[in-house]
Amino acid sequence: MDNKPAAPSIDPQHQLPPAPGGKKSLWRGLLIWGLTLGTLALILILILRHHEAASSATAGRRAATGPVSVVVATAQKGNIGVYLNAIGTVTPVYTASITSEVMGLVTQVHYTEGQLVRKGEPLIDIDPRPYEAQLLQAQGALERDQNILAQAQMDLKRYQDAWSKNAIPKQTLDDQEKIVLQDEGTVKNDQGTVKYYEVEVAWCHITSPITGRVGLRLIDPGNVVQSTGSTILAVITQLQPITVVFPIAEDSIAEVQAQIRHGKKLNVDAFDRSDNKKIASGKLLTFDNQIDTTTGTVKMRAQFDNKDNALFPNQFVNTRLLVRTEDGVTLIPNSAIQHNGETAFVYVIQNDTAVIHNVQTGVSDGGNTAVTGINPGDVLANSSFDKLQNNSKVVIVKQAPAAPATTGAQAP
Repeated sequence: MDNKPAAPSIDPQHQLPPAPGGKKSLWRGLLIWGLTLGTLALILILILRHHEAASSATAGRRAATGPVSVVVATAQKGNIGVYLNAIGTVTPVYTASITSEVMGLVTQVHYTEGQLVRKGEPLIDIDPRPYEAQLLQAQGALERDQNILAQAQMDLKRYQDAWSKNAIPKQTLDDQEKIVLQDEGTVKNDQGTVKYYEVEVAWCHITSPITGRVGLRLIDPGNVVQSTGSTILAVITQLQPITVVFPIAEDSIAEVQAQIRHGKKLNVDAFDRSDNKKIASGKLLTFDNQIDTTTGTVKMRAQFDNKDNALFPNQFVNTRLLVRTEDGVTLIPNSAIQHNGETAFVYVIQNDTAVIHNVQTGVSDGGNTAVTGINPGDVLANSSFDKLQNNSKVVIVKQAPAAPATTGAQAP
């Protein structure tokens, strides 16, 4: 018989109360589980949508794996020029700033603003009367002294005859010879005075020293001009021919000099400020005798006929100096050349397939570039580069396909 004491019975009314916060912990746990399950469900939905989008893109790429429509260009064999580009200034060969050499009243202005004048045409008249009066006085003095000289020469002739007959002493003859020499000097002095006043009278009638275009009017009739002043009465610039002065880098001087030493006349083209329209073509005339140390350049001068007066003095133009020409090179359009870092390549079309060929680029001019790595006659892709890959199938078209229009978001 078991003698263990019986366990004490617990009165239901005296059970321990539940731990505080037990219900809150339960609800917190359920909330955490709910959030976790919701997050997992959201991640799963995003993964499924991404998979669907990737599948759609793959299907689209598979649908676009058909031939790519491309415009083509053919590599040509030709010549291309090596140019030096610079900004130049149109500079007249001659510019004449007319000033007065005499003092006087302006009586007439013959030129009009912007007029083309020939060498020797009248420009301005200054009142010549004071200088004509002085000239007349000088001419009178010259005539008087010329007659005195003639009288002295006659006396000398008589003395020489008398001396030959021993009728006069030798001293009288010698004196007369010196008188003649003095009178000759006086006549020369008078002749110089006459010429001086003739020049002053000529200065009263100012003519154009060169053929060119006269500028804006700077003097009017009734104005008084001074011979010692610096007032400019007119400015004339020669337009035909005309020159353009432009700089080139000192590193290019040797190449230019080598061409000149071989007797070549280098061509120079002048373009407008936008560098799109050619204004005129000329020849390199000469270059400066020293390098500008502040810019490391040397000035060149090119001459242009300027028959149509397209080049205007002090106009800024873009110049292109043709140094040499590369003959028999392979030329392709610049637009056909693609780049991958420092590597240049093109798509050569072979059997309706675009094959990548690396090329070495050289001189570019007029939208074409000289290249090596392909042969003249090769057909190159010239459009649709965003769709092309190596060994892509292509269809040759005459015009590049239009880019798809970008559409905005549609309203729900």
